[in-house]
Amino acid sequence: MADRGRIPPLFAGLCDDAAVFPPGSAPLPDAVTAHDEHVSAWYSGLVGPLVVAATALDHLAGVLSERAAPLPIAVTLPGGPEQLDGVLKAVAALPVELEALEIAVPAGMTPDEVLAAISAATAPVFVEIPRDERRIPLLTALSGTGHRAKFRTGGVRAELYPDEAELAAAVRAAVGAGVPFKATAGLHHALRNTDLETGFEQHGFLNLLLATDAVLHADGDPETLLAERDGAVVAGRVRALDAERVAAARAGFTSFGTCSITDPLTELAGLGLLETPRGEA
Repeated sequence: MADRGRIPPLFAGLCDDAAVFPPGSAPLPDAVTAHDEHVSAWYSGLVGPLVVAATALDHLAGVLSERAAPLPIAVTLPGGPEQLDGVLKAVAALPVELEALEIAVPAGMTPDEVLAAISAATAPVFVEIPRDERRIPLLTALSGTGHRAKFRTGGVRAELYPDEAELAAAVRAAVGAGVPFKATAGLHHALRNTDLETGFEQHGFLNLLLATDAVLHADGDPETLLAERDGAVVAGRVRALDAERVAAARAGFTSFGTCSITDPLTELAGLGLLETPRGEA
């Protein structure tokens, strides 16, 4: 078993393995094999569960037919809570450890209906927060329940990327409600950037961490931090976080989905925020 302590607390479990989703779109058998390699590597402490869609669970049964050790997974339910019963039955028959459920909110479903519909969940629930007037009521309803939020920070079209003002408002709302959140889609790099192939403006996962810290401590403008592209500036502010602020930031921003585990690893090392053991790539 790898030494998970090699990863500092700020980055522990930060990267949920979303290899099967675009733009990576890895075949499920390949994704399982790669995930096993990641959690056996020196950087295993960086790695969260393998994220799979509810519709892939039947396929996963075949992939894991000879497996002994449980595979840690998070399951997305894009069809909403109506998929929950089927997902729970499917995972009960699989050699997996269900670490999270990521559940979309269908149009017209009220916050109270959402809470009632997910009450049977047997793992932490991340409720995907819509980018509309439902955001505040849903976060308010989630406050104090133990459930969490999921924010989309990008996608396959430019309009799927919230700008700095929108994302900062979402962070403020989640922190204000005391609701931890994860992020998914579009966080392909540590720093804010313009994608060279698509021209999309992409948020950086370190920028989002710092924006969360800024909101928690009223120390800096989250919009400015989300827009910052200078690696030295971002890395310097990250290094300045003490243990208490690290713990608070990660309690607020729990993880993000990435189709590549090694890319965040490489970028963190390149910024001098993560030390690569001698002899390791």
